[in-house]
Amino acid sequence: MKTVINIRGMHCPSCKLLLEDACLELPEIQSCNVDYLNGQAEIEHNGPLNSSLLKSKIENMGKYVVELPS
Repeated sequence: MKTVINIRGMHCPSCKLLLEDACLELPEIQSCNVDYLNGQAEIEHNGPLNSSLLKSKIENMGKYVVELPS
């Protein structure tokens, strides 16, 4: 399955790497491709994605705001 989320607060390639690493810590996530210029992350996952856990994991990093799909 694929989910695209919006992330505000990214400014550079380092943000991309930090966010991809954080996403990949969740066991259901197979891959994560962050586009910091467009403020989006494309996430491939097995089964349902725990969106609230992903959102809190990213936002607890300090400077990012996640907008989940409705």
